[in-house]
Amino acid sequence: MEPVAEDLTDDLDNLSLASTTTTTTTTTTTAAETRQSTSSGSETTWTTSTSSLVSNSCKPHHPPQCDRCWHAIQRDNRVNSPLTLADLRFVHKLGSGDIGSVYLVELKEGNGCLFAAKVMDRKETANRNKESRARIEREILEMLEHPFLPTLFATLDSPRWSCLLTEFCPGGDLHVLRQQQPDRRFEEAAVRFYASEVVAALEYLHMMGIVYRDLKPENVLVRSDGHIMLTDFDLSLKDDNSPSIAQIVSDQNQPTTSPSTSDYPSDTSQFATSSCILPNCIVPAVSCFHHRRKRKKKLNQRGTLEIVAEPIDVRSMSFVGTHEYLAPEIVSGEGHGNAVDWWTLGVFMFEMFYGVTPFKGMDHELTLANIVARALEFPKEPSIPVFAKDLITQLLIKDPVRRLGSTMGATAIKHHHFFDGINWALLRCRPPPYIPRPVTSKNFVVAEPGNHSIEYY
Repeated sequence: MEPVAEDLTDDLDNLSLASTTTTTTTTTTTAAETRQSTSSGSETTWTTSTSSLVSNSCKPHHPPQCDRCWHAIQRDNRVNSPLTLADLRFVHKLGSGDIGSVYLVELKEGNGCLFAAKVMDRKETANRNKESRARIEREILEMLEHPFLPTLFATLDSPRWSCLLTEFCPGGDLHVLRQQQPDRRFEEAAVRFYASEVVAALEYLHMMGIVYRDLKPENVLVRSDGHIMLTDFDLSLKDDNSPSIAQIVSDQNQPTTSPSTSDYPSDTSQFATSSCILPNCIVPAVSCFHHRRKRKKKLNQRGTLEIVAEPIDVRSMSFVGTHEYLAPEIVSGEGHGNAVDWWTLGVFMFEMFYGVTPFKGMDHELTLANIVARALEFPKEPSIPVFAKDLITQLLIKDPVRRLGSTMGATAIKHHHFFDGINWALLRCRPPPYIPRPVTSKNFVVAEPGNHSIEYY
């Protein structure tokens, strides 16, 4: 049963919207599913009582002054007058996922602030044994704090509905945006831009003990500033014990081989240069370091230290994900860990370049068979850079142990030549290839009954 605005307003007396103490500005909405996802495995029961304030004391930071939507929620959520569903106006249905529907909502007293509300029917999730997935997504959203990942603005609970309030992303998702490109493909610079931000987001998730497991263009949204935001975490694998432990490693003993034969590329000439390259958004542009006299080094001597944090011990036997993006170890049922995210990154980049996924068959069964058995082949057209092919090839190694990123994680991927010139510390200062035009609730019209097509989501 799909929730509709009229059904939600019937529960006004039982709903109270509780603001979290999460205060970063980077949040997102979910996009309508255009590929079929699948999942299996036992689920635990999730039960809640009455609505109550949701607090996250582990995030003591303060909201940025420029986040008017956050301040609007804080202003309306007074101690003696908690924000309720009556304070929200449901503008439009944005899309539907496996465990809920997403609505564009407007804060009535929030100066036109728009949000995305993911609404889940408690009874339906219980009947379909999806309660664990809803619980995991909420837990993950409550713990995230990263510029390319969603931040939970507020949660709403009632006997019938469960609602997650996040930021509305007017740029839509990369699947729709790709369809609007010439030949329905992205140029190299755009692929590098979006892929680098996805790598940074996956690295953070792995450090937090989370395996994403559902990377695809439909789940990569474009915020109002043109930067990306991953969404939909109900298929994610979460380590309930503790986040991964960071390790300091050195590349001193790494063999001097080409990127195609080593999980950790040995060419570290980029390490010798400053990592404080200042983009145009920071003025004045001055050098980070004074020039120093170069010292002679012994041949093949390397001493670069890197911080690596990957949940390589997190394992699952579940069959989850989107068919065209499933890793071979998931299809074969041999168990999987964080390496599946790097496989999906390879499929993601392949699709961004070519407009199709590499192993798609006539049906789901043939697609899965291709993933396990068929060798990777690149179309003759369009021609893409050799380093892009090399990176995709290493990410789509069927053996997860040999796959790029399986041991050194994002560190190895960041050092690949495809990302040469990327200043990873200042990704947010890079000019995006596309910035969506500003939108308001007036840009949306009420859809005809049964028609949920929209321009923004």
